[in-house]
Amino acid sequence: MAARPHPAPHPSAACRDDEFYDALLRRDAAYLGSFVVGVKTTGICCVATCRARKPKRQNVEFFAGLKDALAAGYRPCKVCRPAEPASEMIDDARIALEAVRAEPKRRLTDADLRAMGVRPPVLRSWFKKHYGMTFQAYHRMLRINLAAQELQSGKAATDAALEHGYDSLSGFGYAYLKHRGAAPSRDCAPAPIVMERFDTPLGPMFAAATERGLCLLEFTDRRMLETELRDLQKRLQTTIDYGSNAHTEQARRELAEYFAGSRTSFDVTLDAPGTDFQQQVWNALLAIPFGETASYAEQAERIGKPNAVRAVARANGMNRIAIVIPCHRVIGKDGSLTGYGGGLERKRWLLRHEGAVGG
Repeated sequence: MAARPHPAPHPSAACRDDEFYDALLRRDAAYLGSFVVGVKTTGICCVATCRARKPKRQNVEFFAGLKDALAAGYRPCKVCRPAEPASEMIDDARIALEAVRAEPKRRLTDADLRAMGVRPPVLRSWFKKHYGMTFQAYHRMLRINLAAQELQSGKAATDAALEHGYDSLSGFGYAYLKHRGAAPSRDCAPAPIVMERFDTPLGPMFAAATERGLCLLEFTDRRMLETELRDLQKRLQTTIDYGSNAHTEQARRELAEYFAGSRTSFDVTLDAPGTDFQQQVWNALLAIPFGETASYAEQAERIGKPNAVRAVARANGMNRIAIVIPCHRVIGKDGSLTGYGGGLERKRWLLRHEGAVGG
């Protein structure tokens, strides 16, 4: 059954809030994504379909999204888990991406997608909004990148073409040339950095990786994200394409375990290019245990440069691999929360989740 469209905004804010409260009482799924409700008496925020006991009207306020609710000091509800996949990623996209992960070389037609219960027009619209391309373009890019890796490992072009869903070598060659800028037989460019998007309780994130390891993990609304991506391309002398590999998949699994409370350390291999000083600072971050914090001054002491506190803070801010390289565990000398690329409310949430701060 097709999901009902979100209701049009009401001209009156008070009437709009009354409408939202009524939707909350009814647990109306049509309002998912329309608002996040903050419960003043508990300090938590929920989505429209939350199963928890409903608060009184005077004890709630409404926000456009999770980010605004976090900024107002609310914590995500553990019952409805705001911004997890159900509210961020539609079922059509989830099913299609799971099919891609299961069989990355298989070419999926619209008929294949419909057989899985996916609506191709809905999927196309969602991918255009979140990836800037259609699902078919995304999947074609992924298959070409996988084929490029196989060709550089010695696989014959004919075999690669057939395995990745192409009926002819000429069709494969055309698609390859269009995407990679060179024919399969002449492609000497390094493999691209692959980047995939997934959802977390604190909002969607991008994970990017080379063949060597994870090189970026950031919230999609990180203001420095474009700068970080340009810097990665320059340092690694390659391009960035949407797609996934073993490292991004491992990061996605381990982040899910972390947010579920079953993981306190990460095993995913990292590939984080930077200066020698930055590497020292990031290694010091990795040494801060789960559930503990350190100040910038303590970090400077740990790397043997006690007078380089400001430089340590700058290097900390240049960390591209959030949560895994735990820059959120660094706080002010007086115990105050200091700047964090993902936002101070996310930092506070992460420290609470780890038990490093109270409440």
